[in-house]
Amino acid sequence: MLTDAQIDTIAAELAEADRTHSVVPRITARFPDATVDDSYRIQGRWRDRQLAAGRTLVGRKIGLTSKAMQQATGITEPDYGVMFDDTVYRSGDDIPVDHFSNVRIEVELAFVLKTPLEGPDCTLEAALAAIDYAVPALEVLNSHIELEGRTIVDTISDNAAYGAMVLGDVRKRPDEIDLRWVPGVLSRNGEIEETGVAAGVLGHPATGVAWLANKFSQHGARLEAGEIILAGSFTRPMWVSRGDEVLCDYGPMGTISCRFV
Repeated sequence: MLTDAQIDTIAAELAEADRTHSVVPRITARFPDATVDDSYRIQGRWRDRQLAAGRTLVGRKIGLTSKAMQQATGITEPDYGVMFDDTVYRSGDDIPVDHFSNVRIEVELAFVLKTPLEGPDCTLEAALAAIDYAVPALEVLNSHIELEGRTIVDTISDNAAYGAMVLGDVRKRPDEIDLRWVPGVLSRNGEIEETGVAAGVLGHPATGVAWLANKFSQHGARLEAGEIILAGSFTRPMWVSRGDEVLCDYGPMGTISCRFV
């Protein structure tokens, strides 16, 4: 376990890396005994700094929920982070690439809750009942910790590598569409780079919402009505650079486009 002073130091370091869009050495290289609990404490301390600075929390991201992402990262369990209102973009927006580090894109579905959701025995059925609607989303990954050799401790500490999300325009209630079979065809500059289907996320993309509610219950917390839950990628991450035009086709749930400037 790390000391409170070490937690504070690392959280401040990550806040500065976020401000300057820079990368810091791996936490696990410097503190090899750091645990997953330590990493969530670091993330929580960083989150509290952001809230104190006036940012508004709008939801949570869940990561590493698909075999594709676990194989891409070498990490075998889901994680989660927080999302602030100033990180939400709409389809068609320009996204400033300089605001992020190690910039990649993932294909996901996001869910907006109409009622609170809590564990410890939350099921997929309970999660679906609490969801107001699903909307297609792209996640912009933003890693402030060097990628080579990183572990889940590094990733969680760095707010689960969340940078921003781009939301589509088509909203579907869970009873309007079989969410497992929503496709994603991801293109960069007109060339298809990644494809997948939402069932790749734990068998059903809303399974991660139930997982998160149960995870929160361990800390006496719950997911609240109105929160956006970004449910995890069903493709591998795609690298992007300035000037790249990104398009993702979600079939019956429409398309998302954005450009990195």
